[in-house]
Formats: sequence, C-alpha cells, structure tokens
Amino acid sequence: MKTYFVYITTNRKRGVLYIGVTNDLVRRIYEHKHKIKCKFSARYNVNKLVYYEIHFRAMSAIHREKRLKEWKRDWKIELIERSNPLWEDLYESISC
Repeated sequence: MKTYFVYITTNRKRGVLYIGVTNDLVRRIYEHKHKIKCKFSARYNVNKLVYYEIHFRAMSAIHREKRLKEWKRDWKIELIERSNPLWEDLYESISC
C-alpha cells in the first residue's frame, strides 16, 4: 500500500513554517536539509521536520495540505505543539 505524508518544517521554534506533501518523507526532508529542489527552504533555512501525518490516498493528503495552508498561524502552531511541544527535529526518528 502506498503512503503519502503531509508535513511541516521550520527553521526554529515558532519560526517560518513550510507545509508540504510527499510520498517519500525521508527523501523530501533530506532535500530540505540539503537545499535540493526547494528554493523556499534554501531562502529561509526551513529544514527541521516538526510535524507529519500519514495518508493512504494521494487525494486525501493533497486535500489536507491545502486545508492546513489555509489555517491561521496560531492553529498550525497548536497542531505542532500537541504532538511535538519542544519542536524537536523528527527527521532522525524517521530516517533510521
């Protein structure tokens, strides 16, 4: 079964937020960290994975990404802090 991920990266706690969708979270975060294929990440150093969720249908993930992008900033911060209150980089936990 194919999986899709909606994710949020940042440059620091409560800093710039980037919301994206991918079918390979490890590869995509690697690209953010090394500033590959992402001008926004390179410009704002948005390379710290602080939130992600799994979807099993592409359209579901895309729809969720679009909805999150419409949310108020405070709502996005609350979403992150519910599962990651210290804003830790989750990349190590997914790349093993």
